[in-house]
Amino acid sequence: MDRITKEQRSNNMKRIRNKDTSIERILRKALWDVGVRYRKNWSALPGKPDIVITKYKIAIFCDSAFWHGKDYESSTKPKTNAEFWDRKIRRNIERDKEVNAQLSQLGWSVLRFWDKDIINNTDSCVRIILDQMRFL
Repeated sequence: MDRITKEQRSNNMKRIRNKDTSIERILRKALWDVGVRYRKNWSALPGKPDIVITKYKIAIFCDSAFWHGKDYESSTKPKTNAEFWDRKIRRNIERDKEVNAQLSQLGWSVLRFWDKDIINNTDSCVRIILDQMRFL
């Protein structure tokens, strides 16, 4: 049983952002601090990547474990409205794969970071991005 009412849950879900999230801001600040310049939420590319480094054709996504289904098969799934959430999260996983393929086909490198990795290992995420820039 849910601990909050349907109205409270609905209001909580409405407040969840799809851009300029805390994990995006953390990674963007870390990149800016090391001199990497980027574009935010560039709609010219499939999937509207959270961070785009145009000079190196790198598209970066900051993915939430819940919304993008990290370890989805083995994770605890929502009990309320389970069918809706299962369909939604599975579709998000599939869409992420489609976007990755589209960007790769266009010659872009795609990097995806999980929210916990950005929060707990920001320097490691930045290092991966810098390594990708040197590689290209």
